[in-house]
Amino acid sequence: QVQLVESGGGLVQPGGSLRLSCAASGSFRRINAMGWYRQAPGEQRELVATEISGVGTNYADSVKGRFTISGDNSKNTVYLQMNSLQPEDTAVYYCNADVVLGGYARVNYWGQGTQVTVSS
Repeated sequence: QVQLVESGGGLVQPGGSLRLSCAASGSFRRINAMGWYRQAPGEQRELVATEISGVGTNYADSVKGRFTISGDNSKNTVYLQMNSLQPEDTAVYYCNADVVLGGYARVNYWGQGTQVTVSS
């Protein structure tokens, strides 16, 4: 099995910055992709940014130019640098990983989420 542990959420004022981290651990052959999603109360979970191995990155239009996804393959970790945060960015942010296990099964995993609150 694979575990995803997120960190870096918190309370920040509008215009501020946060850096989220997500570390994958457990037994697996490789990670095909990792990404960040967010969900505000009463709303559906939406994609924020993804990093697909050997392909590139993808961002929601609402965060382009403000958020940057990056990874450290040696640590099986993905980051989300969030700048110019606005109240509309307030949500629980979830890490996601598309993983190939030892038996070559492809499984999608979710972290438990980390709260990001942008408020004065």
